[in-house]
Amino acid sequence: MPDLRPMLATPGTHVPQGEEWCHEVKWDGVRAIGAAAGGAVTLTSRNGNRIHAAWPELVTPPATDADLVVDGEIIALNERGVPDFRVLAERMHVRNATTVSRLAARIPATYMVFDLLRVGGEDLCGLPLHERRRRLAELDLTRSGWQVPGEYDDGAMLFEATRSQGLEGIVSKRRDSTYRPGERSHHWLKFPHRYRGSFVVGGWRPQVGTSDRLAAVLVGEPTAAGLLFRGRVGSGIGPKQSRVLTELLTPLVRATSPFGDEVPRVDADGTRWVEPVVVVDVDTHGVGYARLRQPSYRGVRTDLAPDDLVTEEG
Repeated sequence: MPDLRPMLATPGTHVPQGEEWCHEVKWDGVRAIGAAAGGAVTLTSRNGNRIHAAWPELVTPPATDADLVVDGEIIALNERGVPDFRVLAERMHVRNATTVSRLAARIPATYMVFDLLRVGGEDLCGLPLHERRRRLAELDLTRSGWQVPGEYDDGAMLFEATRSQGLEGIVSKRRDSTYRPGERSHHWLKFPHRYRGSFVVGGWRPQVGTSDRLAAVLVGEPTAAGLLFRGRVGSGIGPKQSRVLTELLTPLVRATSPFGDEVPRVDADGTRWVEPVVVVDVDTHGVGYARLRQPSYRGVRTDLAPDDLVTEEG
């Protein structure tokens, strides 16, 4: 049995140029090694767990007699037609067959296969990426629920295109790179996008073990339907930022939540609610999601009022 640990990319500082590099979309999903053998498919997560029971639409083997081992990402689309990890979250840990079947019909997944590690008894990991990709493209995956995503020569173009489409980012790979299971390689570089938006503070939470050290703020998006909760932001709030926010928010205390929708208990417990008048900037992965993804506080916007941010979303 081959090593089923996926090769990992290193965070990059700039998108590389030159014909020795190719570039792919960075998919926002669940990384999985797929193995097809004897007419059956197994999917193994990055941490070594067998997960194919949760994805019945992905376990039809490709139309080939040879055993295969591939690397890829399980994705599902949100209401905007964009791959979104959180759409998968409801399915990830379900094992009841009836529930799995119902969720598969409602939230169909696709396995985006971007590397071929083994065919029959031949280990391909020592071959350069361009040769592994060529052989992957020759496979007939039409009946399997698997797809081979495109690769691009112009990384700068792909980076800007994925940013404008609200995708997660890109991965740049050396065409001559071999596949090293379980290793994080500088031959694969990842470039996730960060987006900045303005949100209204509706509450704050103290640091664990304290009563007055502000550690995180709860923020929302003002809409025609009211202030809708978008998440809790703690990253980026250091001692200086904490003092500034505490001075601004302490006089605004109120007894009830200003959010028009329900705040999850994990966020609401211990929160000090405030009048929703302070606007802050937040960096996040992705746009258009119900909850901010890996948010980071950037600062107070004294030039904006909540009414300036109102959208028509309900």
